[in-house]
Amino acid sequence: MNLRPLLATAALFCAALPAHADGQVQKLITAADKARLAKYDETRKAALAEAKAGNPAEVSQLNALLAKPLVSFSDKDLTGNWQCRTIKVGGLSPLVIYGWFKCKVTDDGSGWRLQKINGSQRTQGRFFDDGEKRSIYLGSGSVNNDRAKPYGSGPQTDQVGYAFRSSASQWRIEFPSPYYESKLDIMEFKR
Repeated sequence: MNLRPLLATAALFCAALPAHADGQVQKLITAADKARLAKYDETRKAALAEAKAGNPAEVSQLNALLAKPLVSFSDKDLTGNWQCRTIKVGGLSPLVIYGWFKCKVTDDGSGWRLQKINGSQRTQGRFFDDGEKRSIYLGSGSVNNDRAKPYGSGPQTDQVGYAFRSSASQWRIEFPSPYYESKLDIMEFKR
């Protein structure tokens, strides 16, 4: 029996499937965060629809950010210091864009780790591969100088999102259904 046609078909089928995170992230991610990621597209669409009622200048900034084409993470090292800001989309207010703060990405040998260094709302966590143009972020949110709890401590502090890169000096994380205030938080980074 000639297996070449069968193997070729199987290879094409597997190549057409989307890349999914597996391994360690699947062992760490909570059921609640799996559910948030499963509803990411739906949540994002609803939040962006609400954002249209926001301040027109801020709506233009948001649209410009989201219109940037995505590029691969594989050819870029994100380590170093970044300016970062949070954009709250939908929920209590249609759209709120905060000022810039300091963030830092390090590599501890097992992957990139993020820490927002200042501002009243902070995050720290790590990234996991989820295809060429997207990563999963699992982190823990804290307020002011409160010590961040470990990821998995509960819905008030656990954070999950998808990270996307748009250039060598710009990228973002989109957090669906954060615990507080909005339907979608976008953390924007630039150098």
